Amino acid sequence: MEGTATQASKIEQIWHLTAFGDVTWQMMVMWVIIAVLFYLAVYKKFEPLLLIPIAFGALLANLPTEGLINAPVGEHGGGLYYYISKGVELEIFPPLIFLGVGALTDFGPLIANPRTLLLGAAAQFGVFATFLGATAIGFSPMEAGAIGIIGGADGPTSIFLANKLAPHLLAPIAVAAYSYMALVPMIQPPIMRALTTEKERKIRMSTLRKVSRLEKLIFACMVTIMVILLVPAASALVGMLMLGNFLRESLETERLTKAAQNELINVVTIFLGTSVGITMTAERFLNFDTMKILALGVIAFGIATGTGVLMAKLMNVFSGEKNKINPLIGSAGVSAVPMAARVSQVEGQKADPSNFLLMHAMGPNVAGVIGTAVCAGFFIAWFS
Repeated sequence: MEGTATQASKIEQIWHLTAFGDVTWQMMVMWVIIAVLFYLAVYKKFEPLLLIPIAFGALLANLPTEGLINAPVGEHGGGLYYYISKGVELEIFPPLIFLGVGALTDFGPLIANPRTLLLGAAAQFGVFATFLGATAIGFSPMEAGAIGIIGGADGPTSIFLANKLAPHLLAPIAVAAYSYMALVPMIQPPIMRALTTEKERKIRMSTLRKVSRLEKLIFACMVTIMVILLVPAASALVGMLMLGNFLRESLETERLTKAAQNELINVVTIFLGTSVGITMTAERFLNFDTMKILALGVIAFGIATGTGVLMAKLMNVFSGEKNKINPLIGSAGVSAVPMAARVSQVEGQKADPSNFLLMHAMGPNVAGVIGTAVCAGFFIAWFS
């Protein structure tokens, strides 16, 4: 009997050395949610570069880890993600992502057809409509501002604004923003088809003129100056976006441009995604407010898509027959670059296989990036 008791005691000791006893049912619910994110990223290929780091970070957050996210205690240093997450808390990662996006982006289609800037602006109605809706259902104005920016379909901007206005809602806002970015090919087409006729979807737009390098360099400088003078709070995002673009268009900094396009944006995406995922603990995520945020995110995205299409239809009322805009490109006013532009192209070719809308859609698409950053700056200035 004594030997049996000793053996049981050793088994109990071994059990206490493991973390199985620390697993809760809430953690297991989060594992199911994480499995869905992995499925969307790996098998459905919905923004895998974003969803996989977020989902894996969430997996780590919902395990009884040691030495990963703990804060420093006395002489003992903090865990790995205590320090990496400072890139989000100190607002370093989102501007660096914008630097990479700027280096990857061609603003030529917007410069060649500047009226598409209005389509990017129209899509921001989704941001402000959701802000009003979130306020109406009980969120504070600052929380509503952070939630509303989901309508811009810009993950880094959503993180940047949530960290400033409502850091306790960072996880659900970031997951909603990135998830709906990934689901653009599913969310947008039904709205686009519902708001347009077959004849409108077949509209062919004039070939865009070639934009010179000088025009692109002047554009980068002028947008930087005008936006920062108009909304100083957007300086970090717009400044880095246009720095990356100026490096690209100067044609004199190939090494820096490639670094921004590849190594920098890739490394920061891993750190940003996992840092956001680390905040997705069961305590923060499994609550009614999270469900409301996810619902509001869909509404924001739908309104942004619809207002972009409707703005294009309105502009056609005042355009000559040869200068019509295919309303499908209005949906690209959300800043999910370049996925939203590709959706416009796909939907256009369903109506007319020989119609090519991709470059036309890139105009409102990149305008949406600037527009969402301006909206974020407005909210920061308003609530500061």
